[in-house]
Amino acid sequence: MDFTFNEDQLALRDSVSRFLMKEAAPELLREIWKTGGGRSPELRAKIAAQGMTGLSVPEAYGGLGMGDVDWSLITEEIGYYSIPDSLADTACVATGVLCAVPGAEALRQRWLPKIADGSARVSVEHPVNPWVADAHMADLVLAFRAGEGGAVELHAVPGADLQRSAMASIDASRRLSTLPQPLGAATRLLGGAEAQAVAAETLDRAAIAVAGQLVGLAQRMLDLSVDYAAQRKQFGKPIGAFQAVKHHLADVVTKIEFARPVLYRAALALQRGEHHRAALVSHAKLACGDAAWTAARKGIQVHGASGYTWEVDLQMFMKRAWVLDAAWGDRAFHKARLAEALLRDDAPLGPAATLY
Repeated sequence: MDFTFNEDQLALRDSVSRFLMKEAAPELLREIWKTGGGRSPELRAKIAAQGMTGLSVPEAYGGLGMGDVDWSLITEEIGYYSIPDSLADTACVATGVLCAVPGAEALRQRWLPKIADGSARVSVEHPVNPWVADAHMADLVLAFRAGEGGAVELHAVPGADLQRSAMASIDASRRLSTLPQPLGAATRLLGGAEAQAVAAETLDRAAIAVAGQLVGLAQRMLDLSVDYAAQRKQFGKPIGAFQAVKHHLADVVTKIEFARPVLYRAALALQRGEHHRAALVSHAKLACGDAAWTAARKGIQVHGASGYTWEVDLQMFMKRAWVLDAAWGDRAFHKARLAEALLRDDAPLGPAATLY
């Protein structure tokens, strides 16, 4: 399989990287963290002006109509700069839900253009991920809930009609809530097998979005650790000259390089709607989470105790990696799902099932 990205995809990634390098510097992120809502309307407006909010929105509704493979590159940049905004939740995950619901053209006509121009935030609640990001600012919440008999139902609830209960997070840029109120027929969009299929696709798309951010976070923590190792001196020379430190950093590089192709393969499976998509997605979430955890742990070892302190940039990315590792399915969930897929009679085993 050819994992080479085309020139347009790479140009988009580089454009997003240059934009976030300027607009999401660590000192600016700290200022946003300290605000009451934890969000910057100015940054959101600039993100929308770059077209990032409309990447997944079909062209008919004012977007760019890009797919999950394109997003795998963009989410890496979102993670690398750890932006204080649930951009992927609205622009990728929620957009995918709205596009997948049959017979919801009126809803799409109302919300997709607003997502594309950045004027609407849409949050997603799911049984696997009940901690809803940015629900306190959401104009619309798409909620997957258990209905009668335990069957999954999809509800669309205006943000103004929701009750919210804030949840604390070790990452000050993650603003999470639970939505305790029951939902009924008035808000139900979809039920039965159709709702279950959309819920499964939503879980996979969100897990891939998180996995991409975890790879980006791992790369940023590695870069910070390399810079620190080149500047910090012990016994008259940079600590990066010591073999033990080199080994720590090499371990992180290895984890990242092994995680990236797994991420891209899972994104392609999602975009194609492949039968064994769930196994590939869970593999990606586990591999990317492992890369981020390793980068955080090794980064702390390189920085020493100062890596935990507010003044050091490492702690910002480390905390985001910790919380995203459990978002949209923790390790136990994805290990169980992967094991179930691999133990089936039609398990996708061997190179022919992986690289095609």
